[in-house]
Amino acid sequence: MATVISHAVIPLTLGIILSRERYSWRLIVAGMLCAMIPDLDVIMFKFGVAYESQFGHRGFTHSLIFAAGVAVVLAGFSKYWRVSVIRVFAFIFVATASHGALDALTTGGLGVEFFWPISQERYFFPEQFIRVSPIGLRNFLTARGWEVVKSELLTIWLPCLAIISSTKIYILLRSKP
Repeated sequence: MATVISHAVIPLTLGIILSRERYSWRLIVAGMLCAMIPDLDVIMFKFGVAYESQFGHRGFTHSLIFAAGVAVVLAGFSKYWRVSVIRVFAFIFVATASHGALDALTTGGLGVEFFWPISQERYFFPEQFIRVSPIGLRNFLTARGWEVVKSELLTIWLPCLAIISSTKIYILLRSKP
C-alpha cells in the first residue's frame, strides 16, 4: 500500500485544480479522508481475518462498489458543502477509488479487489513503481519506511505538485490580456 498520507494527496490535488469556487475546502478535506478510509481494513488483522480474504487488506474496502457506496452516502450532504449532488458523488467516488488505484501501483502485496463482489480476483496495474509501505507505525519507522517515503515523494507528491503548478500557471496566463 501507499502510505495513508500519500493517499490524501490525490483528492487534494484534484480539489485544487478543479477550483475552490466549485469544490469547497470542506469537501476537499472529506475527499482526503475518504481516500484514506479503505485502509481501515487493516483492523481485520486483529480479528484473525487473513490478508487474502475478501474482508482482508485490499479486499472489499478497496473496490469500486465500496467507493460508490461512500460517494452515495456523502452525496446526501451536498447542501452542507454547497456543491451539487452530482459533483459531490463524482469527487468522493474518485477520491475513494484513487486509494485502490495507488495500491495497484505498488511493488508488493496481493493486489486489489477492484470488482468485489462480482469477482474476488486481485489486480495490479502493469507498471508498479510505488514502493509498498510496511503496515504499522513500528514497521514504518525503519530504513524501509524511509525508502517508501522517498518513493512516494518522487512518484506521487512531486507529480501532483507539478500538476497543481502547471494548472495554476496556465490559469494565470490565460487570464492576462
